[in-house]
Amino acid sequence: MIESASSHAVLQEFLDNSSLAWGLVACGTAQLSKLVIELVVHRRWRPAVLIETGGMPSSHSALVTGTAACIGWTLGFDHPLFALAAMVSFVVMYDASGIRRAAGTTAERVNALPVELWPTAHDKPLKESLGHSRLQVLVGSLIGPAVALPGLVLLGSPWHLAASLRAALG
Repeated sequence: MIESASSHAVLQEFLDNSSLAWGLVACGTAQLSKLVIELVVHRRWRPAVLIETGGMPSSHSALVTGTAACIGWTLGFDHPLFALAAMVSFVVMYDASGIRRAAGTTAERVNALPVELWPTAHDKPLKESLGHSRLQVLVGSLIGPAVALPGLVLLGSPWHLAASLRAALG
């Protein structure tokens, strides 16, 4: 019985972590917007964009900035954990628009080389869509707080939201 109560408490703490929850919602929102952009701009239904890296907007940027904004809002923007979250955000965004983008460009060039150059044939080409342009990172970094902070302030954590819904329904 003690193990069950402990597991329940851990699950409750996890579901009560509004910074994590709203950061993930911001990430999901950015990823879903890729599908909308694919429909509107390219006029095609391609659900594969939901699981692809790269593209507009950067869902990784939305994740880290949304989470950092929630940490700052709940703990204070002068808190050391907010500083850590902000620094991690900067590293992720720099990596997405720098190193990962360069790796994608390199893969594109390698894939364009004649097949005869390789001693053995490759099964499939290297993945080219790895990183983001600075605009894609910027848009993702704006989506993060724009989704996470209203969710945090207006709805709270998933645990509190579920408790409110339970109380309202019966």
